[in-house]
Amino acid sequence: MSLHPLLEPRSLAVVGASARAGSFGDQLVSQLLGGGYRGTVHLVNPRYREVAGRPCHRSLAELPGPVDLAVLAVPNAALEAQLRAAAAAAIPAAVIFASCVDAEPDQPPDRAAPLVERLAAIAREAGMAVCGGNGMGFFNLEQSLRVCGYPEPPDLASGPVAVISHSGSVFSALLHNDRGLRFNLVVSAGNELVTSAAAYLDHALELPSTRVVALFLETVREPAAFRAALAKAAARAVPVVALTVGRGQAARAMVAAHSGALAGSDGAYQALFDAYGVARVASLDELADTCELFAAGRRAAPGGLAAIHDSGGERAHLLDLAERLRVPLAEVSAATRERLADVLEPGLPATNPLDAWGTGNDANQIFASCIRALLEDPATAALVLNLDLTTEPTPDASYTGLAVDAAAATAKPVAVVANLASAVDPAEAAILRAAGVPVLEGTTTGLAAFGHLLGYRDFLARAEPVDDLTLRSPGSATLPHRGTRHRRAGAGGARERWWRRLGDPGRPLDEAEGLALLADWGIPVVAAEVAGDLEEALAAAERIGWPVALKTAMPQIAHKSDVGGVRLGLDGPDRLAAAYADLAARLGPRVLVAAMAAPGVELALGVVADPQFGPLVMVAAGGLLVEVMGDRRFALPPVGHRQALAMLDRLALRPLLDGARGAPPADLDAVAGAIVRLSSLAVDLGGRLAALDVNPLVAGPGGCLAVDALVVAAPSGS
Repeated sequence: MSLHPLLEPRSLAVVGASARAGSFGDQLVSQLLGGGYRGTVHLVNPRYREVAGRPCHRSLAELPGPVDLAVLAVPNAALEAQLRAAAAAAIPAAVIFASCVDAEPDQPPDRAAPLVERLAAIAREAGMAVCGGNGMGFFNLEQSLRVCGYPEPPDLASGPVAVISHSGSVFSALLHNDRGLRFNLVVSAGNELVTSAAAYLDHALELPSTRVVALFLETVREPAAFRAALAKAAARAVPVVALTVGRGQAARAMVAAHSGALAGSDGAYQALFDAYGVARVASLDELADTCELFAAGRRAAPGGLAAIHDSGGERAHLLDLAERLRVPLAEVSAATRERLADVLEPGLPATNPLDAWGTGNDANQIFASCIRALLEDPATAALVLNLDLTTEPTPDASYTGLAVDAAAATAKPVAVVANLASAVDPAEAAILRAAGVPVLEGTTTGLAAFGHLLGYRDFLARAEPVDDLTLRSPGSATLPHRGTRHRRAGAGGARERWWRRLGDPGRPLDEAEGLALLADWGIPVVAAEVAGDLEEALAAAERIGWPVALKTAMPQIAHKSDVGGVRLGLDGPDRLAAAYADLAARLGPRVLVAAMAAPGVELALGVVADPQFGPLVMVAAGGLLVEVMGDRRFALPPVGHRQALAMLDRLALRPLLDGARGAPPADLDAVAGAIVRLSSLAVDLGGRLAALDVNPLVAGPGGCLAVDALVVAAPSGS
């Protein structure tokens, strides 16, 4: 559905226009007419013959010409009738501000459907696009169009940032920003009666002026369309910055598996945004800083961030934050360090980040030389002047002038990061912004913004070939996915066999079958056999080879360690017999005998079916740490080798994989290969799996080995 009639109407009608000063209908008309909209405006209200010096019509049916957009500035009680009137007049789009809630919400079952459902049905039947309800409208500043009945700044100029917000307050707050953020399109999506954030995002990406899109999301109502829009943004290299709220307030334990519980709060968003290079921010201030940096239009060069300071303490503060935020700093060359040392005063280390102040003598010349040296180093991707941007007596011969000159002399990103937002001098900031130098208002948020800029560079660089398969989100159309061509290890007979097996609700998979499932997709697993009595267990141990692990294999016991159902390192028949007697007496006679894995770093892999976005692949700290640390990353399958390595790099336990306290490093390529194969399994069997846990996957110098597997089939008919 085209959103041109909604967001770029040639003509519109305001239903509920009012001559009563201060009323919603009065403010809406004032904003609309005062904004300079060049299209045709019709006013509708049977109570008036004239509003704002213009004729006012009794109804939509009486309008003298065609209308693209009906702006319904009416209360809930009048909404249904007016939306029907708009549909009858063949008006293709509408804006609804009211909450769309019935005056009597608790209606008997034999009464009509709730108002919100009746309105949605009207709009869908007529093929109408609708902004809202329960929203604040929208601004198309390129067309001087203000469809909003609330007071917003009168002097809004258009710019390169598009905003889509589920929160009306965030919509208004961004419009009121005094930092120079300028927008082409700002939409308060409200409860998305029929038109979702995905459609607005797609429309914003069609605007040539859009350099960055900001999203404030409470939910995603059209997952397939939203993914397609994000894929479009990635393909066009238009960065998207997102702040999500609400999903983590009550994390859902989707299934009994660890991977499901861990994914319930946030895993799908993290995987989705990683897949399409979305910069996910933690606050509105970080969103604003990141949008300003992206809107400047410069892409990060190879390397890391260089920073120059006039304070040793603030330099140390940035170092601490860079480590916590994982923002890579430029490792400048020896030649650059020599250039710095030649101009710095004695006692100042020639390094990055750089404190260049000293006594303050010849500060401008020293700073200019140091900035030039840092920017010319091949390891510098971007430069920040991390300063207290207070009032300067001579802006042209000050930090402000230095930043302007630095930006003019390079194609690399250059920005001022202010340490304290409330100390920023507005005049200094205005000079910088007018020269195209972003001013980021806070060390933490500014540094995070540069982290997003560098991350987006890496995302564009690592894009792997698009896979020829498609994914299906539950209840949605098939979706193209940015992935990698990969070997379909379980394709053919194995896929069909396991598809049938997982479809039998009366026979849940046991651990042995789970390991066999992994093996069919090429994931290395320990040798294991099921035994029904001690004699069978002893025979299995002899075939596998001592020492062995003994685990309960009784049905309905998903997490064996929780019930004391695991015995490790059994090195002979006597110890196995004693362990078997204990397990059989407490839990039942059926057991699994498995080979002991060599020591290594314990990881956990998983697959979980997200109800919105389909299967997710997880890698996490293994063993008990999977729940205690919450150290995990999720990805949308299919996952390529480079993407799998990037997932491992983001784990807190990553240094352990390089070897710690003399331990040999693990084979990272082998672990990445297991993740890739698990993602292939997720694609092939996603419709049959509710969750799959591999915990632990032991990684060592000789490769990796899956020790335990828990498979939870999707409910019958899903």
